[in-house]
Amino acid sequence: MDSRRAAPQLGIVASSLVVAVLVVPYLVVSDGAAVSSYYGSGTPTPWAAGLMALAGIIIFAAGLKDRTDPETAAGAGVGLGFVVFLIALLWAVTVPAEVPLQLATDDPLFGPLTTGTVLEYHRWVLAAVSVLVPAAGVWYARALRLF
Repeated sequence: MDSRRAAPQLGIVASSLVVAVLVVPYLVVSDGAAVSSYYGSGTPTPWAAGLMALAGIIIFAAGLKDRTDPETAAGAGVGLGFVVFLIALLWAVTVPAEVPLQLATDDPLFGPLTTGTVLEYHRWVLAAVSVLVPAAGVWYARALRLF
C-alpha cells in the first residue's frame, strides 16, 4: 500500500464524512428550523467545522494530484484537521443534552433505529468522525517523512 496516496485519500473521505454527518439531522427531522436551533445551541457552530472540512477535501485532493506541493498539503491537512476536530468536539461538549432530545421522536427509521437514537448520538459521532481528518493529515506527513 502506497501511504503517499492512501493518506490523502483517507483525508478526502474523512472530510466528506464530516460534511455528510452534518447533513444527517436534516434528513431525519422534518423541521429545518429546529435543526438550525440544534446546531446553534453549542458554543461554536459545527458548520465552521463543515466549511473547513470542505477546504480539507480540496487540500488533500491537491496534494494527491500534485496540484500543490505534497508537503504543503500535508501540513495544511494536519492544521486544518485539528481545527475541524476541535470545533466539532467543543460543539459536542457544549450542546445541552436536552436539545437533541427535544427534536427526537420514536418514529422508526430503519428497524429499531429511531430519530431519537440518531439525534442522541449525532454530536458524538460528528466528533469521532472529525478525528479522522487530522489523523489523515498526520499519516500523510509521516508518509512524506516530514517527522
